[in-house]
Amino acid sequence: MSVERVFPDGTADEREVLTGFLDWQRATVRRKVDGLPIELADRALLETSPRMTVAGVVSHLRQTEHDWFAGSFPSLADETFARDSDGGWRTGGRAIPDLLSGYEAECAQSRRIVAGLTLDTMQEFTPPQFTPVSLRWILTHMVEETARHLGHLDILREKLDGTRGY
Repeated sequence: MSVERVFPDGTADEREVLTGFLDWQRATVRRKVDGLPIELADRALLETSPRMTVAGVVSHLRQTEHDWFAGSFPSLADETFARDSDGGWRTGGRAIPDLLSGYEAECAQSRRIVAGLTLDTMQEFTPPQFTPVSLRWILTHMVEETARHLGHLDILREKLDGTRGY
């Protein structure tokens, strides 16, 4: 179910650039973690951040997709939106293939939600501690959020088994 990594065209419009770079980052998540055994995927390498594991990052990225797309536009979501107060960091011991399947399914839902909206569409739901933002803002934030966590995955994977690459 993974998406092929293709950079957006250099002459693409704003929407194609935002969604294209987000899909590039999403596809890179799979490349970074595919094939890692669960005993390594659940290994915490940072004493002060025990939930910062490869499995935890993938689980968190799934929850972040859910929070920002299904959570912001619940009328377009496949099921009733449920926010995880832990941010999705707890994995329940699920193996990488299961975590990736869940992440990719959530990304597919996010793509369906985005397809029906304009970049100027404002959130249907905004958590009380925030001010409403546009889909443009959400897409930009998700490019940043996903890329930031890919940096974590780069470091974790290399420390765990020496695998490197982008």
